[in-house]
Amino acid sequence: MQLLLDLHPDAYPLEGFRRRQLLDWVFGQGVGNFGAMTNLPAADRAALEAEYRLNPFQDIETVRSRDGSVKYLFTLLDGRQMEAVYMPYLDRQTICVSTMVGCPARCAFCATGAMGFGRNLTPGEIVGQVLAVAGGEGVAPREIRNLVFMGMGEAMLNYEHTMAAARLLLHPQALGMSRRRVTLSTVGIAKGIRRLAEEDDLGIKLAISLHAPDEATRQKIIPTGAANSIAEIMSAARDYQAVTGRRVTLEYTMLRGLNDHLWQAELLADLLRGLVSHVNLIPMNPWEGSNFESSSEAQIQAFYDALQARGVDVSVRRSRGRDAGAACGQLALKRPGARAGAAPV
Repeated sequence: MQLLLDLHPDAYPLEGFRRRQLLDWVFGQGVGNFGAMTNLPAADRAALEAEYRLNPFQDIETVRSRDGSVKYLFTLLDGRQMEAVYMPYLDRQTICVSTMVGCPARCAFCATGAMGFGRNLTPGEIVGQVLAVAGGEGVAPREIRNLVFMGMGEAMLNYEHTMAAARLLLHPQALGMSRRRVTLSTVGIAKGIRRLAEEDDLGIKLAISLHAPDEATRQKIIPTGAANSIAEIMSAARDYQAVTGRRVTLEYTMLRGLNDHLWQAELLADLLRGLVSHVNLIPMNPWEGSNFESSSEAQIQAFYDALQARGVDVSVRRSRGRDAGAACGQLALKRPGARAGAAPV
């Protein structure tokens, strides 16, 4: 039985007005079963029920943080598991979604990387996270106006499915999000960055997880980083900016004694010269079994000051949901009795 959410809205069953009704039930009202779509003819509802599924999950659990963030643990139909995070702010509601079960990038400071890789998520499994979180928080799906592909997985290595999901997010008859409010994060897949620049109908924002300005340090942090050198990544970022005109965000997790030296701040500033960019310094979020510690507040401030003095647009990003294991780098299915997401099929 096919997952309806895997289809582009233009390929949804039914025609004309009935298709628009169906799309509104799914994306406008977040209804999870065809029987509740009462303005559709009974014969259409029966046909949809016979051929399609609406829900990509067999189970959903939540862990709520003191700061209002909520971690969602999804069990997929094949029994694998992955997570998404809901982050409410005064002026917006943001969801951080996953594109994979586990992650092949193996960033050493990241709990998800320690899980290994399970499989790619389908477009419907990606977008289904938004619908499920909206329902869990009691809001209509179209009230979610901000989304980041920053959960489990390397989005550029699940490129086709991630782009299909992005088109669902932006489609006016689906979730109707603004492309300026959707951000894709990548560990630095140069080929994917250039490919994203050519997606004329998307125009979503780009964030690059750089984490170090020198190859020796970066490859300690990201063992798979040798496949894309820093020079290649920065060249791709400049090509992306030349095509799209968009600012590029650089994510930089602060690791005590490893990537927080002032000479590295100077080198990072040199790398960014001529690129319209913003650097997010992210204190490392702790997780059980990690061999890394966050840089001290004093060292983060010194690094920040060194970048700012060299004209770099920089901020310190305080992650939300740390007490729920929902912060950046913490997603690892930490639940009593949870199955490993990267277990063999």
